Amino acid sequence: MPAMARILVVDDEPKIARLVVDYLEQAGFAVSVARDGEEALRRAHQQRPDLIVLDLGLPRIDGLEVTRRLRRDSGVPIIMLTARDDETDKIVGLELGADDYVTKPFSPRELTARIRALLRRHSGDAEAEVIRTGDLVLDLPRLRAEVGGRVIPLTATEFGLLAALARQPGRVFTRSQLLDAIHGVAFESYERAIDAHVKNIRRKLEPDPRSPRHLLTVYGVGYRLTDA
Repeated sequence: MPAMARILVVDDEPKIARLVVDYLEQAGFAVSVARDGEEALRRAHQQRPDLIVLDLGLPRIDGLEVTRRLRRDSGVPIIMLTARDDETDKIVGLELGADDYVTKPFSPRELTARIRALLRRHSGDAEAEVIRTGDLVLDLPRLRAEVGGRVIPLTATEFGLLAALARQPGRVFTRSQLLDAIHGVAFESYERAIDAHVKNIRRKLEPDPRSPRHLLTVYGVGYRLTDA
């Protein structure tokens, strides 16, 4: 994790933005704020933050479109802020490449813990090893994934999920177990988020995502990674 990680907070509600900024600054982060989607994209390009906390309900350009544009050329970790009943937006945001989400109203302490966990995954400083299974190679310190010699551009959360599966190829993981593995802390989370991340991984990993040969569904249970 960077010595003083730079966090970009994107929210058009001043009270929420101020609450998040105050709490994150007290936690030792360097924080900047954007009030709408256009400003968020501009600051992300200029400042190169280590992580973005992104509200989905933004003026001018909404958070989903901001995520879509960022993912064209950036793997910066993104935590979405969503309304509690916005199930569709959560799934769409994760499928667009967001790493995690926190529902409003949220605990600043939980948000900070999620930020720290995601930054640890993204920096790769928690472990120093390379995992090989079949033609899949995961370089943990560099967050670099290859299949058959081809580099796969994964987000930090997608990489963490694939690494959890690759450490025990052939083992069937439930969605709950995978959530625990990628967060590294006990969060009440949305199990369908795993399905969205798996869909993204398959799109990048599999020759035919509709007929996967690496990351398989075990119906009624969860997922497993083949060991061949």
